[in-house]
Amino acid sequence: MARKVINTEKAPSPVGPYNQSILLNGTLFVSGQIAINPATGELIMDSIEAETHQVMKNIGEVLKAADMSYDDIAKCSVFVKDMGMYARINAVYAEYFNEETAPARELVEVANLPKYVNVEISVIAAK
Repeated sequence: MARKVINTEKAPSPVGPYNQSILLNGTLFVSGQIAINPATGELIMDSIEAETHQVMKNIGEVLKAADMSYDDIAKCSVFVKDMGMYARINAVYAEYFNEETAPARELVEVANLPKYVNVEISVIAAK
């Protein structure tokens, strides 16, 4: 079993005992990403759209570090603080995927998220 830790300085550093991602036998498991700007360490929460874009950018950087792209994502797990933001989050999310090849996904409302953000997304990707 080939297991490799994949971390990049171009995505936020883990804030606990975990890694940004693990590559296991060709499948990349990316930890939940929130809207932290990795250059400044600041949260991007000007709007739900800006927050979601930063989350997706962070995911993209982890994918790049593993020599993958959004096209390699097979599954997304999206956690939101308020289901009332669904349409706005979904509009930004849709910019990163081709409708015909979009990954499987669930989007669930939760009571709270790390650092009290509005959205967190984790993905599973494979070549």
